[in-house]
Amino acid sequence: MKNRVKKLCALLLAFSMVFGIGLVPSGNAEMVESPETVNITILGTSDVHAFVYPWEYKLGVEDSDAGLAKVYSVVKEVREENPEVLLIDNGDTIQGTELTDVYKNDESSVFPMIDVMNFMAYDSLTLGNHEFNYGLDVLERIMADAEFPVIAANVYNDDGSNYVLPYIVKEIDGVKIGILGMVTPNIPRWDGDKVENLEFVSLIDDAKKWVKVLREDEKVDIVIASIHAGVEPEYWEDGGDGVRAVAEQVPEIDAILAGHAHEDIEGELINGVLIAEPKRYGNRVTRFDFIMEKNGDYWDLKEKTSYNYDTNSYEAAPEILDLAEEYHQATLDYVNTPIGEATGDFVPVGEIMGIPTAQIQDTALVDFINKVQMKYTGADVSLAALFISESNLLEGPLTIKDAAYIYKYDNTLYETEVTGAELKSMMEWSANYFNTYKPGDVTISFNPDIRGYNYDMFSGVEYDIDISEEPGSRIKNLMFEGVPVTEDMEFTLALNNYRYGGMSKDGYISGDIIFDSYEEYGDDGQIRNLIAKYIKEEEAISPEVDNNWEIIGADLKHWGREDAVELLNDGIMDIPVSEDGRTPNVKAVNLEEKVTRGEFIEVLVKALGLALTNVETTQFSDVDAELAPYVEAAVDAKITEGVSETMFDANGTINREQSFSMLMRSMGSVDDSDSTLLDKFMDKDEISDWAKEEMAKAVEMGIVEGYMDGTVKPGREMSRGEMAKIISEAFID
Repeated sequence: MKNRVKKLCALLLAFSMVFGIGLVPSGNAEMVESPETVNITILGTSDVHAFVYPWEYKLGVEDSDAGLAKVYSVVKEVREENPEVLLIDNGDTIQGTELTDVYKNDESSVFPMIDVMNFMAYDSLTLGNHEFNYGLDVLERIMADAEFPVIAANVYNDDGSNYVLPYIVKEIDGVKIGILGMVTPNIPRWDGDKVENLEFVSLIDDAKKWVKVLREDEKVDIVIASIHAGVEPEYWEDGGDGVRAVAEQVPEIDAILAGHAHEDIEGELINGVLIAEPKRYGNRVTRFDFIMEKNGDYWDLKEKTSYNYDTNSYEAAPEILDLAEEYHQATLDYVNTPIGEATGDFVPVGEIMGIPTAQIQDTALVDFINKVQMKYTGADVSLAALFISESNLLEGPLTIKDAAYIYKYDNTLYETEVTGAELKSMMEWSANYFNTYKPGDVTISFNPDIRGYNYDMFSGVEYDIDISEEPGSRIKNLMFEGVPVTEDMEFTLALNNYRYGGMSKDGYISGDIIFDSYEEYGDDGQIRNLIAKYIKEEEAISPEVDNNWEIIGADLKHWGREDAVELLNDGIMDIPVSEDGRTPNVKAVNLEEKVTRGEFIEVLVKALGLALTNVETTQFSDVDAELAPYVEAAVDAKITEGVSETMFDANGTINREQSFSMLMRSMGSVDDSDSTLLDKFMDKDEISDWAKEEMAKAVEMGIVEGYMDGTVKPGREMSRGEMAKIISEAFID
């Protein structure tokens, strides 16, 4: 909201200056001519991943905030305001949905994404890492269809020349704008065999090089860097594969359109550089506004703002739906092609919503993927990750979209040789995915800094993952065909090309590729196509799980666990996700941890089903936007009040008498309480006067029970297990 207001103020300022509308002093003071100003607007997309229609082909359902058809509705709206808007894309554009599978090798027509982007009049496209997935021949044929420049300054041919243009320069109302394109330099670790003749250099080094060219040679007034990389680095110690380091070391850049990480960043200032990122799939469109003021022969940047449009609130543009209708229908026909049937579900229903079953126990689904990989390679051992945490193969007919759903990416299949030491090292790397168990944990949780696609599960060996141990020491009882694995043993290993590249680059494995499914089968060698091929050949597949691995070292039993599980599955308690929403279940539910006032109020309001208002602030300065609706609802219902007029003590722990008092007030069960019921507690005098009626009523209702020593401990901090128990008893049981 603040960005909207700031943007509006900036636009009003520009309007008043351009049209000479402003305040002048009364009397005979001379009129001072306002300087000439111009507002430059740039719209940016990133990581659209071949979404044109708002449709998820892997599931066969509408996706209401995805696709260029939604994006174009935003673009049209902004162009009505300012026809000279620049529109740029930040890469990972041609790969993603099954539309690409249908058309990437079709030389008879313009590639659908490019056809639509031509119609939308994009000004540039920066290459992303996934643009290189299909090799340079496919990429170059698709780029040739573009009626706009393709840019990536830090990608070089082996003769030192730029692979594509490093930048473009546009001029609007006399203001020169330089758009510099760059892409994460980690592409060789993922698609090394496809880019052997290209060099990808540090974002920092090339930003310095090309920004100098733009400022000194091209004499641009604004520099926008369209960088297909996340804000934070991935692998480079100096940050040379992340946007943050670029902003810190190249402040001559005015703004950066980031990508790759699929984050929703409306506007973050780092070292004076404005950074925004439009999430993924076309569900956000970033807008940059620059207020430029004429200063002699130059233009000064007076103000810069950014904002992300949420395309969910826009209708799909009919022009795009009409243009792409044939592409959409062809893709639907493709993904709905029958390939066989499943005799049962491949992943059982999980115990707790929000915790992916197939990542905490062995399942038939991952075993099936590994079985396919071992069939086509003949490898001793196979590894596979679950790319979509909720994916499954359900009993009944199967189509191509089911194979795509359980194997989202276009990876190809490799076989290599590893030693026992290398195999165990890779397994330890994978086991970093789990958080270390702590007493009181009743769930197994995942490291928020590791994506699910980087957690591999292995077939062909038996092993345990001991999460009571720190990362690096977790793989126990590693066996191959009943024999303990030793460091000098040798195995053949099946894995995808992405994992092979990363593990080789980081020194986990050293073996050469001895089988490449792309060389053997071409595009049919993509793992998801091999999965479809296997199902076609078998006609029917059955869920089979060999239970070759399990997680140990975690005692999840607790007296409050049953109540907590009930509240979790009812949505009253939450399984947290990472800040960017890409990793689920990032913190274990620990029933021995103390509960804060904020957490208790949120759980209580959810249990009551109170209506929430759309507020981001309250009278209490220590209540954040996420908690504000719950505190507001509780205060309105007279369940609680702050510790002062301006403080709620949201992060302070709550004690037993506070929690029982709030609970009783929420149930409207205080007026007829019998205070003599407290007489049986040896420490009754420790109960605060304001809490005695509520505590007595809680005793009467059987919600409060004393301890074996005859006390009630009113001032004792409440644990999460206690909270789960009393909320469950009051509202669920």
